[in-house]
Amino acid sequence: MVTVSPPADEANEPPLHSSSRDPNEPVPVASWSTPSFPSTSWPSVGFQTDRAPDSGPDGSPQLQLATDNHLSAEGSNHEAGGKQQESVRSGAAAVVSQTERSKGKARKGEAGVTCVNTEDITKREKSNKNSSENEKAFSKGLVWEGKANFAHTIKFNAIAEGLEVNLQHGLSTAKAASRLARDGPNKLEEDEGVSIWKVLLRQVSNSLTMVLLLAMLLSYSTTDFIEGGVISAVILLNVVIGFVQDYRAEKTMHSLRQLSAPYATVIRNGGQIESIRSEELVRGDLVKVAVGDLVPADLRLFEGMNLETDEALLTGESLPVTKSPAALLSNLDMPIGDRANIAYSSTTVTKGRATGIVISTGMATEVGKIAELLQDKHSESRSKNVVVRSLAKSWVGVKKILGLEQGTPLQIKLSKFALMLFGLAILLAIIVFSANKWNIHNEVLIYGICVAVAVIPESLIAVLTITMAVGTKAMARGHVVVRKMQALEAVGGVTNICSDKTGTLTQGKMIARKAWMPDLGTLSVHDVIHPFDPNSGYVKLNGREVSRSGWAKNGGVLDVLLDAIALCNLSTITKMNDTAEKSSISSTETWTGAGEPTEISLQVLSMRFGHGKAALEESGDWTLLQEYPFDSTVKKMSVVYKNHVSDTTEVFLKGAGEVVIPGLAISEVEKAKIYSMVEIMASEGLRVLCIAHKTLPDNTIAIQMTRDKIECDLNFVGLVGLYDPPRAETATAVRKCQIAGIKVHMLTGDHIRTAETIAREVGIVSAETPMRNGRNCVMTAGEFDELSNAEIDCMEELPLVIARCSPSTKVRMVEALHRRKAFCVMTGDGVNDAPALKLADVGIAMGISGSDVAKDAADMVLTNDDFASIVRAVKEGRRLFDNIQKFLMHLLISNISQVILLLIALAFKDGNGNSVFPLSPLEILWVNMITSSFLALGLGLEEAQPDIMLRPPHDNTVGVFTWELIMDKMIYGTFMGTLCLVSFVGVVYGGGKGNLGTDCNQEHNSTCETVFRARATVFSVLSFLLLITAWEVKHFSRSLFSLDPTRHKGPFAVFPVLWYNRFLFWAVMAGFVITFPVVYLPVINMVVFKHLGITWEWGIVVACVAVYLALFEGWKAIKRRFGIGSGKNLALEDVEARAGLVATADKDSYGSQITTRTNTLVEAEGYSPTKELGPGDSI
Repeated sequence: MVTVSPPADEANEPPLHSSSRDPNEPVPVASWSTPSFPSTSWPSVGFQTDRAPDSGPDGSPQLQLATDNHLSAEGSNHEAGGKQQESVRSGAAAVVSQTERSKGKARKGEAGVTCVNTEDITKREKSNKNSSENEKAFSKGLVWEGKANFAHTIKFNAIAEGLEVNLQHGLSTAKAASRLARDGPNKLEEDEGVSIWKVLLRQVSNSLTMVLLLAMLLSYSTTDFIEGGVISAVILLNVVIGFVQDYRAEKTMHSLRQLSAPYATVIRNGGQIESIRSEELVRGDLVKVAVGDLVPADLRLFEGMNLETDEALLTGESLPVTKSPAALLSNLDMPIGDRANIAYSSTTVTKGRATGIVISTGMATEVGKIAELLQDKHSESRSKNVVVRSLAKSWVGVKKILGLEQGTPLQIKLSKFALMLFGLAILLAIIVFSANKWNIHNEVLIYGICVAVAVIPESLIAVLTITMAVGTKAMARGHVVVRKMQALEAVGGVTNICSDKTGTLTQGKMIARKAWMPDLGTLSVHDVIHPFDPNSGYVKLNGREVSRSGWAKNGGVLDVLLDAIALCNLSTITKMNDTAEKSSISSTETWTGAGEPTEISLQVLSMRFGHGKAALEESGDWTLLQEYPFDSTVKKMSVVYKNHVSDTTEVFLKGAGEVVIPGLAISEVEKAKIYSMVEIMASEGLRVLCIAHKTLPDNTIAIQMTRDKIECDLNFVGLVGLYDPPRAETATAVRKCQIAGIKVHMLTGDHIRTAETIAREVGIVSAETPMRNGRNCVMTAGEFDELSNAEIDCMEELPLVIARCSPSTKVRMVEALHRRKAFCVMTGDGVNDAPALKLADVGIAMGISGSDVAKDAADMVLTNDDFASIVRAVKEGRRLFDNIQKFLMHLLISNISQVILLLIALAFKDGNGNSVFPLSPLEILWVNMITSSFLALGLGLEEAQPDIMLRPPHDNTVGVFTWELIMDKMIYGTFMGTLCLVSFVGVVYGGGKGNLGTDCNQEHNSTCETVFRARATVFSVLSFLLLITAWEVKHFSRSLFSLDPTRHKGPFAVFPVLWYNRFLFWAVMAGFVITFPVVYLPVINMVVFKHLGITWEWGIVVACVAVYLALFEGWKAIKRRFGIGSGKNLALEDVEARAGLVATADKDSYGSQITTRTNTLVEAEGYSPTKELGPGDSI
């Protein structure tokens, strides 16, 4: 290995080591510059720095170190027995590969670094014909032949030259586009997109369509070509409609997956930093990665700081691997886990940040090669037994055809339900055959087909698919991207929401609200509207407003504080169309910030007084010497600057109070005073940072000092309190959750005082909460983690706030909720949140601040990181659940009524002793496929119920088939079937005197007048009752004439409510109008539908409709009277009492939000209350 050191005094120069970077190790100043230099201008070493020589202050060559001082390879990568070269510069040894150690002489470089001259190596290799392959590759370290698996042995600037990319400017858009067209997208060959054939196959791959196909074949076999042709047309129509909608839904889901696909940060078009989808990366792209990111492609690193990646996916190594961008390795066959200068696709950045050149994309990456091998071995891993393999494949195929293999849990459950109905259809056919003593001729066979078709809701799967697709699109418009369809079904039943604080409950834009300095007092910032605008709001000092322009840089304590928070800072504040922050401020400009929110707020505060970092550095008064980055283990950051005005070396530090205060050069009394002020500021909901400073002695060389020495014995400057204000809509959203029976928990890494303050401000913790929950209401993660599972289970309620929360605490919280049979949502954004997101029933990642790992583990992604979007998702999930129940109710009522009608009608025998059809097979198909399908689709597009967020969560273990739905469908189905039977009997035995004719099931003859008119009457009654049912099931217990009593009252209140859902309204109107042509059109009515036009029979139809409406409303009234199912009265006061809330001050205003359709997800997306889900907006 090679250990490289900068020029320094030999006695004081600490050696660099090959182990993982210590957080106390300094980061050289040169680490963030990328000089352009000829590829032959710097001698190559076996394992070396990639940096070019640069001129020092005195004009002498100076080594510009790489961004990470981890410059050595593992000892195991070099064969033992070589001769080590002499040590130089404080024991820093240059160790080359075996050949160089045994043959070459080390040459002392201009910068005082021992290295090997490439030309000498080349000459030796020319004279040595027996050189190994590794020696040849090493001699070509400055030339890249384009092979990605050798990139670790090539200097990064040579790779950049080979890929024709400038390391400062990146690729142009045009060049990237041409490479993308040439090489293809950067993705594994597993996402086949939307397959037309698979979508088409799904339309017939279910047991419902199987029944229709069987009926079609039986019709053709009995030479009933008209009926067979009509059934064929119905099947074709069903397949076409289902295909169009399913294909559109698949395209929608594909586009939504693209929205949640990983993104990569690249340098393109002259150095501009852009965010693109990872699949658009090409070879030669310059990619930036940071902690939490998934590496989007194989990268040859050339810049980095403290970079570590988790390569368990590739190597199985459980510990993160330290990366060294400056490393240059000589072993061509080095294991990928030891290639310290390469970051591999799909690995996770666990620490630090880096920039690299894309050397492989897609299936050419290391993970792509593994995926290709797995695909090749998939068939090899199967059983060698041909019979077993064939049977297994056949069984999988059968399950797919029946819809039992693929789809969401709800789709699979409905497929099983359809399979049960298929079995019921066969049972009913057997009953028909048995009633005819198994004398199965054409008449009996067709009657059996009728009963079988009547029990099947043929449009169920198609309507469900369309409804869920519409729900997914509605979620996306509400800033929620659904990655897994089962989450769309489940989110409506959540009982607990575990939310992060920063950026979700709060704005995620920190404001430096207060600064305290012992010798000056308290500086406070007020009325900030735009957190990134340094001119927004005003400043007070000790309660008195001050003019910022009047403060001069006089070297006082405020100047030191402002310089510290500006220089010990990596963020940038820019104006729109500007390139850097300036000390002069214009309030007319739009400001943006880049960096950590904490650092942005500090930078803004410094800029309020003209102390912005860019302004200080551009003045030439300050030069950065060293930077010690923030690390989660040390919780502080420090920088060393040269002050050219005073000719001193200054150290500035910021960090958590508990870390910084113990190391201050002050008395314990003063430390106690500072601790007390930290507690006071934290109790105000502020995140408190401690600022310290010291001046190094004149003869001190900072680069020779360790981090511990740099950061000890500092002088206290002041405290800065940062405030992340809650979002304006958070408090309302939290209260809606509580009223809806959903408990909201805050799990945050903040100080317990800060967490509790924000929790009380948004309503998670109220004044009454401690009385109910005792001391367990707010806890620290340490207190919670100390409890055993049994102790947690004994708690009356789980804590509402957990401060200083770690990822493992989130996992324990989810487990505790599951033991209580709760159904929970967990939000997260970091890499370590992935286990909790996966374990939760619905994991929700943050789209803006979330890492790629978190997004990949989540079920949903919030594109705006807003807690209110979670509440809207819950409301949308409940709306979807309700609508699925509504169209299921409608379809099953129709099927039950037809089964009752047809089974009882077996008793009606004609002159030949055959059972007479009260409905012909085509009438049944028309009602099920035409009339019911569009009504069911309209019910799937229903708006949210007025009381949808007043109800407690539904039980996800029960699903959509609740006891109320089962009971109601049986009651209403019996009502409908009985009335249809009464209408048939009324016509036959009223006007027709019981004449059932002869052979009236096949075609019309002179004896069939009465039967054909009776069929037309039954068909009309059934059609109109289904139209009425579509409106009645809009709510399972509220009267049709009072669906929205808050907004519409009086005798005509029903009309505006029916007009809300335009699609359903026009579906009902179309169903009403189209009934008349079916009944009266000549030939079609007699030959196709086997009925005739009616006259006086319309009186029976009207009477049946009136009776049905009265029965429907009567049962709803009974449910309301006795509080059965949804008939329970959900008054706002009662719900608030149930949730343990104090009544709102403005009940009318708040109540209108809950009990009306205002402020719903649909309206929030731009719909007016009178135009929700119109025909043009539905699908």
